[in-house]
Amino acid sequence: MTNPTAQKFGYPRSLVAETGSWLALARPSQPTLGSMVLVCKEPAQAFSELSPAAFADLQVAIRGIERTLGAFVGYSKINYLMLMMVDLDVHFHVLPRYEGERSFDGAAFPDHGWPGQPKLSPAVDLDGEAVERLSARLRALWPAG
Repeated sequence: MTNPTAQKFGYPRSLVAETGSWLALARPSQPTLGSMVLVCKEPAQAFSELSPAAFADLQVAIRGIERTLGAFVGYSKINYLMLMMVDLDVHFHVLPRYEGERSFDGAAFPDHGWPGQPKLSPAVDLDGEAVERLSARLRALWPAG
């Protein structure tokens, strides 16, 4: 069973990778190409509530995200936003940042906030099938083991 935050962000269709404690999901609304949500699988609504195992496993998840997005979009910077105002389960919005734009599946994905703070809108909203294509592409780039 998954938590409401993972479900809101399209799990299981949006699944890129799963570690012991984390789900890496392709974000259906893409402010920059490759934007993801990293959702903790533990029943925690505060960062301080995570187990030591989840904190240790966070490094594994972040390493996978950064290698995957580096190969996919060649980002210049990466932002991890822990907003948790609406979706209460512990999670991060992961935004690869770059100058100009990237393209995927016939759509252009500019980074509207570059080089300043990230902007979550405007964003390219993907339908279910496009989310599946994006997550499959990212899943194929996820480092083994």
